[in-house]
Amino acid sequence: MSKLIAITGGIGSGKSIVSKILIANGYTVYDCDYEAKRIMDIDTNIHSLLTQHIHSEAVKDGIIDRKLIASIVFIDNLKLEKLNSIVHQAVRDDIRKCLNRNTSCNIMFVETAILYQSNIDLMVDEVWTVTAPRDIRIKRVMRRNNCSWEDVDARINAQDNYTPLRVHPRVKEIINDDLIPVLPQVIRLLEAATMS
Repeated sequence: MSKLIAITGGIGSGKSIVSKILIANGYTVYDCDYEAKRIMDIDTNIHSLLTQHIHSEAVKDGIIDRKLIASIVFIDNLKLEKLNSIVHQAVRDDIRKCLNRNTSCNIMFVETAILYQSNIDLMVDEVWTVTAPRDIRIKRVMRRNNCSWEDVDARINAQDNYTPLRVHPRVKEIINDDLIPVLPQVIRLLEAATMS
């Protein structure tokens, strides 16, 4: 079975840059955001759980009403926790399936902004945390999403205020501050990961 390494970091830190480097070098990178949406759209068991636990109209004609779900879970913490548990479990199961299929490489990567909240930290052998100064992160997200400094600053505050109950024992840092090149850092970590 492949070694599983998480790529994590806050919004605007540059996780996707690291993922693109790895993909260009032939590695499999499981993108949790993308895959969670895909799984939610196609998994009828999830549809059933959403209508049972979130709202009876959460799924109409096989299509998830994301606006309705968002309007509910952002005012009801219990329903938000339930939604997260449904989706996180499905993603963890899918990562296991992908890991079992991934026999061509000895390392597989998983990109996630919510490593600890999703309990994916319990599945991985190592964590690569991508970091960048706050002002650089804000400017990147403003450019990418065409939003205000205040909006991005609020999102970063919400993300950065989370404190995990535990920290993975094998955490490596990748600095993505527009000064230190990222590629040599990734190559160094890859070399170490393949030898351990």
